[in-house]
Amino acid sequence: MTAEEFVRELDAQNQRLLSRLAPEDTLKPEVEGDLNVPNLLKVALRNELEATEIAARWLVTTDAVDVKLALARQVGDEAKHYRMIAERLRALGVDARSFNPLAKGGGPLFQYLDKLTSTVERVAAGQFTREAIAVVKNRQFIGFCEAAGDAETAALYRDVIEPDERYHHELGRTLLLRLATTPEAQTAATRAARRTLELAEELQRTALATAGIHHAPGC
Repeated sequence: MTAEEFVRELDAQNQRLLSRLAPEDTLKPEVEGDLNVPNLLKVALRNELEATEIAARWLVTTDAVDVKLALARQVGDEAKHYRMIAERLRALGVDARSFNPLAKGGGPLFQYLDKLTSTVERVAAGQFTREAIAVVKNRQFIGFCEAAGDAETAALYRDVIEPDERYHHELGRTLLLRLATTPEAQTAATRAARRTLELAEELQRTALATAGIHHAPGC
């Protein structure tokens, strides 16, 4: 199939699988947790830092200028998100400097992404799929914040963070249209996107079962 047909089909497949990440759908909370905005923002810090680091690692190991520029934009945005979330935590009475979000090392999704070597796999897994997951999770978190009466955090995600993540996803779409032009490239991209979604779902199931965490932003 053409690159345009492939990207449309991959997007449709991703959207079908993304519906499983909705807590109100198949992933009902299994354990009652101490859910509040500050605790969920701590989860967000880890996600943003991992996203910053993986994009930075890929940036220095690719020769394609357009991919470098897309990753550079993402590195800057994710680092910006980290700073803004840290500032929001400080306003809520939590000093983000008091803990290390990566004290236990990178999570399973980070480890998987870090092992990808081809550009088409990286784009499909990272910008095209992981950022699509982030958009879905951020929308859920916005609703959680609004229900909790935290309009400022909801606005931060709605007005700044979610638009950035959506832009990263669209950058991934643009790059895939250039990269996914052969059956081999399309197979690799599909495999990487599917595994990214599987890991995201596994991580959410673990978070629900062990800590009662749901509605956490990012991925």
